[in-house]
Amino acid sequence: MNVLLIGSGGREHALAWKLSQSPLCETLYCAPGNAGTAEVAETVVLDVADHRAVIDFCRVTAIGLVVVGNEAPLVAGLVDDLAAAGIKAFGPTREAARLEGSKAFTKAICDETGAPTADYARFDAAEPALAYVRSRGAPIVVKYDGLAAGKGVVVATTLAQAEEAVRAMLAEPGDALVIEDFLEGEEVSLFALCDGTTALPLASAQDHKRAFDGDTGPNTGGMGAYSPAPVLTPALQARAMAEIVEPTLAAMRARGTAFVGVLYAGLMIGADGPKLVEYNVRFGDPEAQVLMPRLDGDLLAAMLAACEGRLDEVSLGWRDEVALVVTLAANGYPGAVEKGSEIRGLDRASALPGVRVFHAGTKRDGERLLAAGGRVLSVVGTGADVAQARERAYAGVDAVDWPDGFCRRDIGWRALAR
Repeated sequence: MNVLLIGSGGREHALAWKLSQSPLCETLYCAPGNAGTAEVAETVVLDVADHRAVIDFCRVTAIGLVVVGNEAPLVAGLVDDLAAAGIKAFGPTREAARLEGSKAFTKAICDETGAPTADYARFDAAEPALAYVRSRGAPIVVKYDGLAAGKGVVVATTLAQAEEAVRAMLAEPGDALVIEDFLEGEEVSLFALCDGTTALPLASAQDHKRAFDGDTGPNTGGMGAYSPAPVLTPALQARAMAEIVEPTLAAMRARGTAFVGVLYAGLMIGADGPKLVEYNVRFGDPEAQVLMPRLDGDLLAAMLAACEGRLDEVSLGWRDEVALVVTLAANGYPGAVEKGSEIRGLDRASALPGVRVFHAGTKRDGERLLAAGGRVLSVVGTGADVAQARERAYAGVDAVDWPDGFCRRDIGWRALAR
């Protein structure tokens, strides 16, 4: 069948690489894609916010499945419009995507199901929010109640930081936020394929959200990750599925908004077990870049089964290896960055043992590869353990010639410290 993948980041390059390996995949298209997806898929110049244009393209090219990689089209209802046009799509509907699109909605689901999470309150006005922050004290977490590209969360260690975050997030009419208690523990990502009824757990991963070494600096979309995450033991994963993921799936189904797609549970593992930090409704980035190299199975077949309510027939295996990814970002990220600098050395990096490079913010200018975004490359190392995977990943990073970029040098430190 012909497949259309929506998105342009490192996640989408990793997904395209894996989808293209399926014997079910005849032609893979990617919109808008990047220089990396162009190596395994046909790039489509398509405004994915124009749902009619996406539908027309799918009809002209006989697309059998649309895979929506990033969250914005999901929250905007692309899957709903495709379904209304009779086109199969992997991903949640607009209502189901509220699990990522609204922090307050997710908290309400937790209240309904009894899923363990931090105590919270929602506000759409600054003065009550500031009073709440002062009554709770710091550290405290302030979250924008909407999509913010992984950067709408402030973990405030002082009241001044919390107050600044409140004012910034409630700057415009219609803004809202969630303030929640700070959870102690270690954060981990758990992914599950869902068909509305069945949740099939995938491998775990642990990412590094802060920009700089030592988990310092501003939150980013993710500066690196590794899989599996040792902190999420089989017993803790079983608890997370039983106490958080499966009740959520049941609650969404009971509402008439069954969740189909990838449910990404950000968990805090503390002394009393897993608690939900947040949900995302798609594969993580950069987590997808470490999950896909470890996945031993047909991703496209599994996605089709999810769309058709057949996940109970699917089993996926995982390679007995560790994958670790280091994000190469443009100087200045997550703030303003300059685009257009040339990147060299990718062939040299990719030729190293156990190294794979996924593109994110890149584009081609003839033979030249140029930076075209904030997070630009995902350099993945695989190995027998975290130490070997990390050594290979950084060997790949060092083979890349790009003076205008930077990376963290401590990805995987928690696992190595165990």
